[in-house]
Amino acid sequence: MRILKSYWAQYWFISVLCAACGGAAEEQQADEHVQALPPGEVAAVRTMVLQEQTFHHELISNGTVVAAQRADLRFEETGMVEDIFVKNGQRVRKGQKIAQLAQFKLENTLQQAADNLEKAKLELQDVLISQGYTLADSLKVPQETMKIAKIKSNYAYSLIQYDLAKYSLSHSVLYAPYDGIIANLSAKKYNMPPGNEPFCTVIANDGMDAQFSVLETELPLIRQGDRVELSPFSIQNYQATAVIEEINPLVDEHGMVKVKARIQGAATGLYEGMNIRVRVQRAAGKQLIVPKEALVLRNNRKVVFTAKNSQALWNYVETGLENASGYVITDGLHAGDSVIYEGNLNLAHETPIKVLDKVQ
Repeated sequence: MRILKSYWAQYWFISVLCAACGGAAEEQQADEHVQALPPGEVAAVRTMVLQEQTFHHELISNGTVVAAQRADLRFEETGMVEDIFVKNGQRVRKGQKIAQLAQFKLENTLQQAADNLEKAKLELQDVLISQGYTLADSLKVPQETMKIAKIKSNYAYSLIQYDLAKYSLSHSVLYAPYDGIIANLSAKKYNMPPGNEPFCTVIANDGMDAQFSVLETELPLIRQGDRVELSPFSIQNYQATAVIEEINPLVDEHGMVKVKARIQGAATGLYEGMNIRVRVQRAAGKQLIVPKEALVLRNNRKVVFTAKNSQALWNYVETGLENASGYVITDGLHAGDSVIYEGNLNLAHETPIKVLDKVQ
């Protein structure tokens, strides 16, 4: 019996020793990637007072710049390009002449049609006189009699030919449909205009849009009227603001929904098709928010250090939503805590600190 008690006493002592060693090993593992400060040195840190503030949930996406209005202009008639009055990148006013086809043949055809129409009018007058009417009394002529008279005199056909020739001449010239800028002009004078492609494109001056896609799960985070910040990949330090105008009510095969936002202002420097980065912000109420710099990992767990009595205190935390600048703290901290957001990389629990600056 005495031997058995001695055995159990040794077993209990070894178990306690192993547990203590395990705890020390875990604590060592938690700090093994942290470079400890030299003995006696005080860490210089900056802190902020944790308090509830409005959290702006962010949605990040990539998109393109598209023109609010653009028109692909084509000639409706065939013929040689006689003149081009603009060039790519040139700004034009509504109604300004852009290009025209050779005019001689079309003008000659219109003149011939006008002469034939005049001859047909004389013939129509003769037919009506033979029926006891004059052209001046055309309103008194029975409808059926007038119809037959126009057919006999060839007036109806001549009028159709005249209208067709006038239409062809007027549509042999391209005009700007609104104020804008010329793009995609590749045709040359004295050549036939491109067959399947537009002669040129007019991009309106009155606005540019940002077009991007969001996941269907992100739809609750956006709505019409939300403000959008965008920045082109090709321009450094350029930011513009847009307002969401359209949310396409269709989810594609990839689970994406197209969104269009109108860019505010003149959109100087932005071009059709330019690639942009888009950020949508939506207020998510009052939350406890810490800067991203304040959160560090210890033993694969999230830790935020707080300052108290000139010491850094280690706090395990749980986070919720995040944006580009901070995390929402759901557990582990309270309003009024002094959160260390700078100088916290080499801290351990109860490390002596000196607060350089405190943000209220």
